Amino acid sequence: MRGWNERARAGLLMVLLMVGCGEDPEDLLLTGTVERTLVELTAPASESIVALTVRRGQRVAAGDVLVQLDKTYALAEVARSEANMAAARTAVFVAKQEFNRVKQLRRTSITSEQQLERAELSYDEAQARLREAEALAVAAQKRTRDLDLVSPVNGVVDQLPFDEGERVPVGSVLVVVLADGNPWVRVWVPETSYVRVLPDTPSEVRIDGIAGVLHGSVLDVAREPEFTPHYALTERDRVHLVYETRVELLDAPPTLRPGMPAQVHILAPRVVVRAVP
Repeated sequence: MRGWNERARAGLLMVLLMVGCGEDPEDLLLTGTVERTLVELTAPASESIVALTVRRGQRVAAGDVLVQLDKTYALAEVARSEANMAAARTAVFVAKQEFNRVKQLRRTSITSEQQLERAELSYDEAQARLREAEALAVAAQKRTRDLDLVSPVNGVVDQLPFDEGERVPVGSVLVVVLADGNPWVRVWVPETSYVRVLPDTPSEVRIDGIAGVLHGSVLDVAREPEFTPHYALTERDRVHLVYETRVELLDAPPTLRPGMPAQVHILAPRVVVRAVP
């Protein structure tokens, strides 16, 4: 009997984990929303739109100018900063000449040490003011360049909320670009299935209006759970913790727009434990 117990105990300790893909309609059949990377370009200043160089639905490349704002005041600021910089350079030249003159006189004991120190201090202050003027000129030039809104990515213009000639508030969104790349579906995985959903887990996605099944792959899973009601969960699941998950669509049509509802079936692996006799 003792030997049999040892063999049984050894058999229970030796397990074979066989991982395969299987369906779990209760836990892993989820609903979500199609999303894409949206790049919003905002107004750096309250100025009028002088040119819209693109239209909705147009493809753009990284570096293309999409919107141009009025640069009248910005160019005036650049001119003023450059004038201040020129004046600061002149002041540095004069202060340096004076410092060298006093330093030469000090060698012949014509001037005092205090006069030399004051001349040196004036020279240092003039150099500091020049550095400040140069920094302000660089900032003014950058503010001027920022009034040309440039696309940072390749994609398609999705929204142009304002028309040419309108004066826009600072910080308002002027252009929304749908960046190229695969879209994804955002879903919420119940806590009971969290350990079974890993990055690169294959998935099947169905979207209204698109025939057939789209293939997907789990892009990432949040580390921290959420405990809030959400439309993606059933009434029964709303009392449980869920983990935000993104499922990348690998063969989505290029016309697929964000905001469309989708049904996602994550083919999470099943763990089967078998005792070895």
